[in-house]
Amino acid sequence: MATPLLLAAVLAAAPASAQPLTVAWREKAPYYYLEDGMEKGFMLAYAKQLFATAGVEAQFVREPHKRIFSRFADGTRNYCSIAWYRLPERERVAQYSLPVYTDPPQTILVAPAALQRVRTHPTLASMMADPVLTLAVMDGVSYGPELDARIKQSANQIMRRTVPTSNMVQMLAAGRASYLLTDRNDWNYMRTRHKQLASLVQYEVPDLPPGLKRHILCSRDVPAATMEKLNQAIRTSAKPSAQDK
Repeated sequence: MATPLLLAAVLAAAPASAQPLTVAWREKAPYYYLEDGMEKGFMLAYAKQLFATAGVEAQFVREPHKRIFSRFADGTRNYCSIAWYRLPERERVAQYSLPVYTDPPQTILVAPAALQRVRTHPTLASMMADPVLTLAVMDGVSYGPELDARIKQSANQIMRRTVPTSNMVQMLAAGRASYLLTDRNDWNYMRTRHKQLASLVQYEVPDLPPGLKRHILCSRDVPAATMEKLNQAIRTSAKPSAQDK
């Protein structure tokens, strides 16, 4: 029989991977969201399937996006999150899985009052050079390296808000801004559920960058063997679709 001191030493030496991973997700329908108290979303369902296929025990929790990256920056252990773009500042605090999904290109939504002026601009570059237009931007969220840089250099007035995508789109419908960039999956989900958004106009331009890949991020202490189990599950699992809601 092990002595108390020996048992304590064994427990202290046990790797962090022996504990379940905490896997955080943010509110972003149709990727992951709550509806009537039920967890839903095509990416959330896919992530749960991946961890189960990999044999990696995980506890899924809903957290705001800023808190998620604060936890990575603070060195929270046994911590992962789904599903994020690959950015240099994130690579400094987390490790990436293989890609789990590739976004469609972003699209532009325009408020009715701004539509006539927006239509004078055939490209996003031209729109962003117009100081009269107001661009609505979700604070703390990346639109991808190319669009982030273009937003930073834009001559538009910028309205930044720390709100879910649905709230930002409703602000646009209320005339608080001229236009915004949004995920096509987000927009397709929202426009079928919120009649008040019918006044918004989807505007296409030729210079939007291609959609980016999304990955599972995990804290640096998660062992390479665990990451490889997840990557193997990604290799062998059917890719998710926004239609699987």
